[in-house]
Amino acid sequence: MTRYRTSAVLAAATLLLTALCAGQAPAAAPPGRVDIDPAIAEELDDAITAAMREAAIPGVGIGLWIDGDDSYVRSFGTSDKTTGTPIKTDMHTRIGSVTKTFTVTGVLQLVDDGKVRLDAPISTYLDGVPGGGKITVRQLADMRSGLYNYTEDPRWLATFQADPYRAWTPQELLDIAFRHPADFPPGARWEYSNTNTVLLGLLVEKVSGQPLHTYLEQNVLEPAGLDASSLPTGAEITSPYVHGYTNFTQDGATVDASGWNPSWGWAAGAMISTIDDLHAWVPTLVDGRLPDGERMLEPGTQAQRLRMLPTGHAEVGYGLGIAEIDGWIGHNGELPGYETIAVRLPQARATLVIVVNSDVDGKFGSLSSLIANRVTKIATPEHVWSLPPAAQPNAVPESSAPPASPKPTPSG
Repeated sequence: MTRYRTSAVLAAATLLLTALCAGQAPAAAPPGRVDIDPAIAEELDDAITAAMREAAIPGVGIGLWIDGDDSYVRSFGTSDKTTGTPIKTDMHTRIGSVTKTFTVTGVLQLVDDGKVRLDAPISTYLDGVPGGGKITVRQLADMRSGLYNYTEDPRWLATFQADPYRAWTPQELLDIAFRHPADFPPGARWEYSNTNTVLLGLLVEKVSGQPLHTYLEQNVLEPAGLDASSLPTGAEITSPYVHGYTNFTQDGATVDASGWNPSWGWAAGAMISTIDDLHAWVPTLVDGRLPDGERMLEPGTQAQRLRMLPTGHAEVGYGLGIAEIDGWIGHNGELPGYETIAVRLPQARATLVIVVNSDVDGKFGSLSSLIANRVTKIATPEHVWSLPPAAQPNAVPESSAPPASPKPTPSG
């Protein structure tokens, strides 16, 4: 989850075929790996392409897997409007606030190592946090610190919009947040804030003695077998990659944001991954167990991660860097040009990953949530993805509002 909006909602994933943009369904089945019932596959194909037409989504990549059973892995549309290159499920994409699941995993590993205590104040480890003597590590991870979300600062939004290629340091982001008073006393309620996860990234660096990207690579990504995932140190994105399209620009024009610098999201939203890697990651995230059977986290620590507390939004709970929406557990993420959902439904042993490469929309809100809603209505009708806009976790400003006066709202 992350906040990144200005009056509608971000979106991001993959691009739709020219025929779809013209309002025509594809003549042949889209590429992918499908071994579910053909009638259900066709129903899913139709629902996704209809949603893409309605919301003018350029492209979507999706994977739905049932453990040891059926799968539905498809790509619709194009990854690059200029060349018309079709989107593929092995392409790299920016995953926004799904990054939080990795950063908080790093924190919880340090808890298991006895180097961090969840209920210790953040001032135990980091200096300079206003009220840091009363804000615990746990409250940062479960979004109950009260710290102002820097991505809602109007001056920051205007600066970002004027120069989306600018590099930001974590301290610059915190300085923006700390210019504002706290929104509420620690623990009083839930409120999504990227400031929390930036602080947790600095905590990992301080305690481990390693840069965050190095720590995650060695202790989270490699053990989980995620060879295509990374936390970039600049604006780079690994090839082949999906181009993301946004109209969060000064003149409202839609542009390719794939080269924009995601450093403003850092530990809260800057990572890169693929559908296949996220398919491997989500079961580890939810179960706390690596593919080889070893544990990513101790059982007690994993249980604390999954202790979902109310957020004030129906059917939405939040644990330690992880959310639950009507039984689906994981995270979603949004930043200019990209949207991602990576979740698991334990009751059905199902994993769902969706990527979208556009946030140009003023009618449907989150485009990835639109796709997830249509898919789960068919695949898991007793557990339908429905994320209220006010609970939408994102990583930056929203893109479809008038650029002159950005007013971000929570997003994923």
